[in-house]
Amino acid sequence: MNLKTLFWSLALLFLGACSSFPSSGPTRSQIETSVNDAEIAGLDIEIVPVDSLGAVPPAVAPVEWQLPDLDARPTDLIGPGDVLSITVFEAGVSLFSGDTLAPSAAGGVGFDPAVKAQTLPPRRVDDKGYIDVPYVGRVPVQGSTVVEVEEQIRRALKNLSQDPQVLINREQVIENSVIVAGEIARPGRLVLETNRESLGDIIALAGGYRGQAHELVLQVERDESVAQLRLGDVMSGPYRNLRAFPGDRLTILDEPLMFSVLGATGRVQQMPFRRERMTVVEAIAMAGGPSDGAGDPKAVFLFRYAGPDGTEPTVYHFNLLEAPTYFLAQQFALRDDDVLYFGNAASNQPRKLIQAVGQLFGPIVTATTLANSFDNGGGGNNTGN
Repeated sequence: MNLKTLFWSLALLFLGACSSFPSSGPTRSQIETSVNDAEIAGLDIEIVPVDSLGAVPPAVAPVEWQLPDLDARPTDLIGPGDVLSITVFEAGVSLFSGDTLAPSAAGGVGFDPAVKAQTLPPRRVDDKGYIDVPYVGRVPVQGSTVVEVEEQIRRALKNLSQDPQVLINREQVIENSVIVAGEIARPGRLVLETNRESLGDIIALAGGYRGQAHELVLQVERDESVAQLRLGDVMSGPYRNLRAFPGDRLTILDEPLMFSVLGATGRVQQMPFRRERMTVVEAIAMAGGPSDGAGDPKAVFLFRYAGPDGTEPTVYHFNLLEAPTYFLAQQFALRDDDVLYFGNAASNQPRKLIQAVGQLFGPIVTATTLANSFDNGGGGNNTGN
């Protein structure tokens, strides 16, 4: 078999295999056919041409706030873990000063009119909400304010000392505090000074967050409930006035919004949102648009689980050769986990085949040309001889 015969035999073989030639994904017609086949198999997938405002779904509303809103509490409420410093002021006969009073001429105990102040060793509130006070015993303090506990101790000492006065200072506050953690400048325990601090206030008081707000999520644990909010909605959005409550645990998590890019484009990857709210036009621009050599601008698709419950598989079709599509795509809000697909051009397969044939058989064609040239040149020389 000569070189020409070999070349054309292999060319015909490749032309026969054109339909199975590798590509970056299906064409528009192949996607529509596969959707129809899925419906026959029982999987209901809807294709929605984005050609009017009615085809543009509404933007996703912020996550609904589901934690219970608690009533405002006193800022000096005492609870387990708090450390209390108790000072007793006494006049006359002293219980706590430790001074030895000289006996009077009548042989009784002397009376000292000066006021003596005695600070007791710090008392930590135990898990059951009690503290121990000398001459008083176990005092229940959980759920009481500082003023209420002061009066409770004063009444217990009234019959033992001359008009005692009690002053309590909280050296360590556990009950009226929150915990902040995660992507925060100063994680740890933070005391609520007014009990009117918002969630954003707490983040600011803890030194602010690390990273970009649109890539972060605030997780709030309150009692047995847990909720997550996009940090942008907490700092400057609809939830900027939500209040923090004692006992809250706030954790800032790094969870950027993402969308995937597939098909005939310059890049195939998962990409993060550049800001909290993005549109399909911005996503197409980030992805680089359809590839000049392989993509079909009439076949740009967005795959998403839509519907009220986010369970309805839906394919939105954008025809970038029609001018109104660009305006509609500017109104079309991108969502987390969307898949943006750029379809292959129908002419892409033959073009790839021609390129492959050229690469594979270029040396053969060159060799054939040289052989023909050699034969022609050689024949002429023989005739001359």
